[in-house]
Amino acid sequence: MNTTEELLTLRDWLRWAVTRFNQAQLHFGHGSDNAFDEAAYLIAHTLALPLEQLDTFLDARLTQSEKQRLCKILDRRIEEHIPAAYLTQEAWLGKFRFYVDERVIVPRSFIAELMPDGLSPYLPDRYNVKNALDLCTGSGCLAILLADAYPDAAIDAVDISPQALAVAQRNIDDYHLSGHITLIRSNYTDDLPSGKRYDLIISNPPYVTDNAMQNLPREYRHEPELALAGGTDGLDAVHHILKNAHRLLHPHGIVAVEIGHNRALVEAAYPKLPFVWLDTGSSEDSVFLLKREDLPET
Repeated sequence: MNTTEELLTLRDWLRWAVTRFNQAQLHFGHGSDNAFDEAAYLIAHTLALPLEQLDTFLDARLTQSEKQRLCKILDRRIEEHIPAAYLTQEAWLGKFRFYVDERVIVPRSFIAELMPDGLSPYLPDRYNVKNALDLCTGSGCLAILLADAYPDAAIDAVDISPQALAVAQRNIDDYHLSGHITLIRSNYTDDLPSGKRYDLIISNPPYVTDNAMQNLPREYRHEPELALAGGTDGLDAVHHILKNAHRLLHPHGIVAVEIGHNRALVEAAYPKLPFVWLDTGSSEDSVFLLKREDLPET
């Protein structure tokens, strides 16, 4: 007998999935951080059940077709180590849902946690932000959060990958923000409109060091290398941003950049810059902020 034929209820499938996920030593870092939460999400999504009410259905029996659909998606997660977000083609940042596929990295960002407060107190009046820039936009998720946090801002969202920009356009269209967000294909700031200035620049750029790239779990190898690899020290993007941010910002402007676990490398590279490290709730030193007045002129 096929093992899965012995699984009758949703509770049976959930327990079985957690066991298989743990046995396969899956890596969790694309929306959940443990086997139980990820198994519950995949089961709820596949069966079109509300995740927050899954307990209500735990003793329900599954039809044969439902078992087949569950077996297919769980087997792909286990055998191919594909991130759950690619299997369901959706990812969430807070209340915001985004379409994703393997043309973009799975949305995850400490900067996203800062958006509901609009980077207050550094920009105390969100309605005074008229122009904002999202560098390395990927799926467009942070640009969309910017549009929500700064309703009067015109937002430029930049990426070098035309494939990523196609995904970003789909998400922007889903949120009816085409008149609010402009997509630009550019290598960082190289091809931005001449003379354009911003009140706010944010970026969640590639920042994985060359050494770390060699040791990434299999799940991350499904993501575009271009969106992860940050060079020898992981700071290729940081160097470009800090070189150009002063000329791109209005006098009152700020720049906020996510750098993962590279704080020590950033501070060693720029010992004279007065970095402000933002507490995002789940991290204290993964996002730095600088005012234009503190940035080097080039």
